[in-house]
Amino acid sequence: MNLLFFVIATLFLSVLQTLIAPWFSWFVHSFDLTIILVLFLSLNFSHYAVPAAIVFIGGIMDSLSGGPFFLYVFSYVWIYVMVQLVKQFVFQTSGLFVPVISMVSVMIQQGLGVFAVFIQQGQAAVWQMDFGQMVRHVVYGTVLIPAGVWLLSISYQNWNYMVRMLQKKWEKRVNS
Repeated sequence: MNLLFFVIATLFLSVLQTLIAPWFSWFVHSFDLTIILVLFLSLNFSHYAVPAAIVFIGGIMDSLSGGPFFLYVFSYVWIYVMVQLVKQFVFQTSGLFVPVISMVSVMIQQGLGVFAVFIQQGQAAVWQMDFGQMVRHVVYGTVLIPAGVWLLSISYQNWNYMVRMLQKKWEKRVNS
């Protein structure tokens, strides 16, 4: 049932980012919304299947986006590795932990995007990029990703509660 929750969350965030959000004027300021799910998985689970799930999420975003292929997979894996390393050395319940991790995550993705442009089009194309927009993405990500992780955490707790309630009802029906 946990897998179903994460599939629904992935589809929701992917559809929100690729189909719904572009209709709004604030979309140009939007960071990659699936970073929220990647950070949630990285922070809360240490199961060996989490990297596979993160690669799957990255594959979905790579296929939906028009960017260089493996950009999302590569950035999500780097975010996962960074979170796992930082979790070993930093007290996770610190109030600054998730915002700093969020900021670095957006910076990783922005940096890989700049690198992809550099590789494909050269140095002149990099200097034509809107670095102010990248800074706005980092600022919005630093503020909004922790809120998204918190909302996803609440949704996950509610999902688990509903699943337990349905299991109890099902057991009562089967046993009676």
